[in-house]
Amino acid sequence: MFSGKNKVRMYSSAIHVFILCAAVIAYVLFGYPLLLAWLAKRAKRRRGLRKEFYERTVTVILPAHNGARWIPAKLESILAQDYPSQLVDIIVVSDGSTDGTDEIARSFLSRSRIRMEILCLPRSGKASCLNAALERATGEILFYTDVRQPLDRACLRNLVSCFADPAIGVVSGELVILEGTSSEEASIGLYWRYEKWIRKSLSLIDSVPGATGAVYAMRRKLARSMPANTLLDDVYLPMAAFFAGYRIVFEDSAIAYDYPTLLNTEFRRKVRTLAGVYQLIAAYPMLLGPANRMWIHFVSHKLGRLLLPFALLGLFVCSFWLPEPLRLIALALEALFYGLAALDPLVSHRWFLSRVTSPIRTFVVLMAASLCAISIWFIPAEYFWKPARDTVQL
Repeated sequence: MFSGKNKVRMYSSAIHVFILCAAVIAYVLFGYPLLLAWLAKRAKRRRGLRKEFYERTVTVILPAHNGARWIPAKLESILAQDYPSQLVDIIVVSDGSTDGTDEIARSFLSRSRIRMEILCLPRSGKASCLNAALERATGEILFYTDVRQPLDRACLRNLVSCFADPAIGVVSGELVILEGTSSEEASIGLYWRYEKWIRKSLSLIDSVPGATGAVYAMRRKLARSMPANTLLDDVYLPMAAFFAGYRIVFEDSAIAYDYPTLLNTEFRRKVRTLAGVYQLIAAYPMLLGPANRMWIHFVSHKLGRLLLPFALLGLFVCSFWLPEPLRLIALALEALFYGLAALDPLVSHRWFLSRVTSPIRTFVVLMAASLCAISIWFIPAEYFWKPARDTVQL
């Protein structure tokens, strides 16, 4: 049993830790977005992006592992780009594909008006594929894109137009998620819209901390090889340009289209991307200090996402040690929140209740993914790569 004095100390400690955890959660989820909106509004008045199309040579780098399902439409969309064909070459890198991806890609060689090269590598991971392509790339601009997402016809032209500004080192395009049919897909779509708002705001202020892996371009002179186990090539490569003094900007007129995914696919993707943030901090420790001119945003957004699940766990544990009636109120609210998340799989997406349960469940699943990301310190990076088998075809 606790003495009266020890009880007071216990309650005091629990309240202090509870308030600290609540403050972290409130800042990451609400405080930082408000700060970002204010800073972006101020930046919009003084910072513009100079865009003008100049013809530049471009090497398109397309890695693929067992992408037979998507590669015909992808290559068609590349060949249909509104860009001078004599200035473009394509490097398709097949990462140990066994489903006919290589043969399909080769079928485009004879009918393509654009110079194309097919590299067939043993299974070695995306980073190794990009490194191999980089060694052969000759274009002034490198256009990185993934196999699953077809491109809007003006995508490449709009990306390249941004390089008229000599301060720009990397341009990230916009990934438009096609509309799904379920509340689960709608909640993930809502999350993506929030992420795109953050990227647009950061781009106005200075730079986005990375790029959209399915659609981005960078100056060839700024690209560099990366470790073979790199999980976030679309952040590792842009960061090299950023720390060389260039900006990374978001261009929403450079569009690639993707299918909505189910929550279990998004969970795996989020575990990988957040594990990649741990890798990134190890590769670029200056991200956390004044050498990073966007450090407050990196800490608030990227690092904050890693801290959120621990703050939520701290909030839950401390709730048991709060004095009454705070303990009862806190535990009741948390039980209601997590109960709604657990209820969501049983709720029809046609019901109004799903508009509440589905976003809560999505949030909880993403927090679980963030917690699982810490496993990067214990298991090899290749275990984080999983094919997107359950994308929803429309």
